[in-house]
Amino acid sequence: MPYRPLVAFVFGLILPGLFFLSPEVFAQSEIERLQEEISVRNDRLGDIEAEIAAFERQLNEVGAERQTLQSAIRQLEAERGKVTAEISKTEALITSTDLEINKLILEINAAERDMATAKGTIGEIIRTQFRANEQSLVEILLQHERLSDFMREVDSFERIKSEMATHVTSLDQLKIVLEERRENSQEKRSQLAVLKDQYSEQNEVLVNNRAEQSQLLTATRNEEAGYQALLANKQSAREQLLSEMRDFESQIQFILDPNTIPSPGTVVFNWPVQNVIITQLFGGTEFARLNASVYGGRPYHPGVDFGAPRGTPILAPLSGTVRAVGNTDAVPGCQSWGKWTLLDHANGLTTLYAHQDVIGVTPGQRVVTGEIIGYIGNTGFSTGPHLHFTVYAKEGVSVRQFNEIKTVTSCGPATTPVAGTDAYIDPMLYLPPR
Repeated sequence: MPYRPLVAFVFGLILPGLFFLSPEVFAQSEIERLQEEISVRNDRLGDIEAEIAAFERQLNEVGAERQTLQSAIRQLEAERGKVTAEISKTEALITSTDLEINKLILEINAAERDMATAKGTIGEIIRTQFRANEQSLVEILLQHERLSDFMREVDSFERIKSEMATHVTSLDQLKIVLEERRENSQEKRSQLAVLKDQYSEQNEVLVNNRAEQSQLLTATRNEEAGYQALLANKQSAREQLLSEMRDFESQIQFILDPNTIPSPGTVVFNWPVQNVIITQLFGGTEFARLNASVYGGRPYHPGVDFGAPRGTPILAPLSGTVRAVGNTDAVPGCQSWGKWTLLDHANGLTTLYAHQDVIGVTPGQRVVTGEIIGYIGNTGFSTGPHLHFTVYAKEGVSVRQFNEIKTVTSCGPATTPVAGTDAYIDPMLYLPPR
């Protein structure tokens, strides 16, 4: 085949596809429509965030009041409004993420089609060149009457080679884009699965809120005296239980080896909540009295309390494995941790998360730093929604039934973490500076 037909043929293949490589060209209108929907959803998220902030301000005001039946009811109603807004936020995120996945699917399909076209075009050019190269330059020269015609043909052929090289480079770039979008799609699918789990758990928080209000009104018959008596009974039961727990744990033989845990003052944990409001610090244990950096003069409190509204996500402060979960409220009269989770870490420490409204993990599950492991609640003995966060030396803590603590008869088979006094460690020693 002479070079002139070759040039015409090759340019016929290249020119129509010179600008095909942008994935957005394919089904551009549909991709743009999805992007507009995503933007609308994101705008709605801003409105929902404002609603949530308003409910949080309301909860802070109610929480500052003296505990009365009416304040407890108002708090439950404000919590219900906030959780409902959080559910709306999650719904909007689910829809937005689903739209983003659909948009990525369109872009991936477009990129794959463009790549197939590019490969076909390049292949055809190569095959045509191969057939043309069967002729020697001398033979081609002899086919032209003038040398200038021959030189133009050669120059055109060089331009074709240059265009094909550009085409190949663009194809390589398109492969990179395609892989990035596939990775983004997989990431969005993972996010979608997490959001759907979160949606389910937030709805469970809402159900628990309504059940608590119903139980509260039933127990008090909507009378302030009944509510105050209920608080007093809970306080008395808790004090008895704490006293018996301290006596039991003081008999557990455990000597902390400092070499088995991180050095105090080393930041190994992230905060377990996003908005850090500490309502009570650690203090009163053997470890506290033996270490100047902790709070030995305070009443016995084996952890740090973080104040937050019901339904606030609890975040794993460090990767680890769930050793156990429990619910002391499942046994009538057991005024203790309520719903709790025990998480083992690879650095010799174990952490406890108590008073949860919903537990989001199961025993044996691996979790990563920042993952949602539960939601703050008001279960067990608690004067308001908060997270109780305890840090133990891993080797010094075990899970026992309350009936092993002989004088406690009301809790029976409910389970709880127990540890020797030396196994308790001030969480603030390992958390970031405030």
